[in-house]
Amino acid sequence: MPKNIPFSPPDITQAEIDAVVEVLKSGWITSGPKVAKLEQEVAKYCDANYSVMLSSATAGMELILKVLGIGEGDEVITTTYTYAATANIIVHRGIKPTFVDTKKDSFFIDEQKLAAAITPKTKAVITVDFAGEPVDYDAIKAVLKEQGREDIVLISDSAHSFGASYKGKKVGGQCDFHVFSFHAVKNYTTAEGGAITFNNNTFAGKEDLYREFKVTSLHGQTKDALSKMKAGAWKYDIVVDGFKCNMTDIQAAIGLVQLERYEPMLARRAELFSIYNKALTKYDWAILPFNKDEDAETSYHLYPLRICGFTEAQRDELIQTVAEKGIATNVHFMPLPMFSLYKNLGYSIEDYPNAYAQYANEITLPLYSTLSDEDAEYVVSEVIKCIEIIKGRG
Repeated sequence: MPKNIPFSPPDITQAEIDAVVEVLKSGWITSGPKVAKLEQEVAKYCDANYSVMLSSATAGMELILKVLGIGEGDEVITTTYTYAATANIIVHRGIKPTFVDTKKDSFFIDEQKLAAAITPKTKAVITVDFAGEPVDYDAIKAVLKEQGREDIVLISDSAHSFGASYKGKKVGGQCDFHVFSFHAVKNYTTAEGGAITFNNNTFAGKEDLYREFKVTSLHGQTKDALSKMKAGAWKYDIVVDGFKCNMTDIQAAIGLVQLERYEPMLARRAELFSIYNKALTKYDWAILPFNKDEDAETSYHLYPLRICGFTEAQRDELIQTVAEKGIATNVHFMPLPMFSLYKNLGYSIEDYPNAYAQYANEITLPLYSTLSDEDAEYVVSEVIKCIEIIKGRG
């Protein structure tokens, strides 16, 4: 009888449920005191001076470009090896993204190719942390410095790396801006949601960047709902054509409990990572995720296994075969030039061979803090059996 092992269910306990019920009973369910508290706690956790809670990481990345006035006529550079959100937000701003391939045998942007892609019109670079592992932020900064372009805004799509560390500090304050995702499949969740973290509240000459983010996330409205509800305080102004992407207190209530539980959750993910590594390290076809890096520690968000010698078709067969054994797996990611949207914008995957090579033989194994040792061992043993069978057929 096959098991039923999902890919990435959320780790929700009675504590989160009680916190949501408390908010529902309070009579205040949209942005309010819980959001304000979570912003303080996330900033502290990430070793950053400020955080802004939002409806998604996608909203956070676009909000940064909007507030900084980056739009049509400008250039923004990012990697092809990411989820569509990273590039879609650039398209939303009227910009055709400048894509850079990954390094060979790496999930991360190639710094040398990044340097070559910079032009006088480049206004921002969006790097991408992958599977919980931070990109080498200092190497990216060194490229901008060598090019004499430290004016370029450095944004880290840190959707995967909440809780990861870089050179002894939690991810969140290394770049001009980090943007995290708290979507349901992430290590740390608010069901849907995300955050911007940053250190400099007068960045780019802004008088109060935190307030500008908050106002722009509420249609450009100068008072939030809580302020407007005070007796006689209904009047407000609209100062910018903003978005509507605030987080609610319902979501923040979940996030506050998750933050209290988060370090043990990360430790559990690390244990499961080790179970997979121990079983797979015996096989010369197994390309394990992430060599031990003294400068960085992953948040163990994903376990992206690559299979040496496998074709894209063999990888797809593997996914189907293990699914028949009750194991849900995934692929992270299909490079963006492979999608119709980006093909239609003129991109071709042939121009990004390293990204394609990473994708073609990658399979992401289930990894979540409620996964049992027994089920993790079942997953990896069945995956190994299936790979050996497929490889045996040549």
